[in-house]
Amino acid sequence: MGRTVPTPALDPRLEAVLNLIRVETHADIGSDHAHLPIRLIREGRVRHCVVVELHPGPLALARHNVNRARLEDRIDVREGDGLGPLHPGEVESASVTGMGAGTIAGILRRGGGRVPPALVLQPNDSPLPLRSWAREAGYHLRAERLIPGYWPYPVLQLESSHGPDPAYANLPLSAALRYGPHLLREGSALLRQKIWADVVRLTPLAAPGRTAQTELETAQEALTLLGAP
Repeated sequence: MGRTVPTPALDPRLEAVLNLIRVETHADIGSDHAHLPIRLIREGRVRHCVVVELHPGPLALARHNVNRARLEDRIDVREGDGLGPLHPGEVESASVTGMGAGTIAGILRRGGGRVPPALVLQPNDSPLPLRSWAREAGYHLRAERLIPGYWPYPVLQLESSHGPDPAYANLPLSAALRYGPHLLREGSALLRQKIWADVVRLTPLAAPGRTAQTELETAQEALTLLGAP
């Protein structure tokens, strides 16, 4: 009998992603080491995964780890760019993590009919482009997390739905898009620190007509919404 391969550990941001996924079929785009799909299968959160990886090194690593975990029949590793290797309707949800928000938004825009009805996204910078895409594409923001790390990592759970997204109701849109409607309502200490850091960074740059002025006003508006700590 072969040795039992240990279940891979995930860092806190990927643990947050893991905890927002529970479907029959899931795709992990840009999976790198395939640790997230392996955990999803082993914890019974999904029955079948598709791993998509563009670059040869991470692709080989993903295949090695899937084979080592003896999950070849449950995890299909494919070479390709973004959602391109998927068939329309093949998976119920997809995760895209560890990339810039602009890169993730580009993957989703190019995905067309391959974009599944549920998404969990973890950008490495401001998720504003992803919240904007979701509103344009008919996806509602079901949950958000802000995970401490080298910087605060946002995690977004989106679901295709009709009509205006109720998450943004009764909130200033600019502040909600930049800082997250659910996060603003929760008002965590980490979010306060993030917004205050923006105020400190933007204050010396702000002047009428500058982008920094608009961003500073948005940050100040968000602090006002949060009220006294």
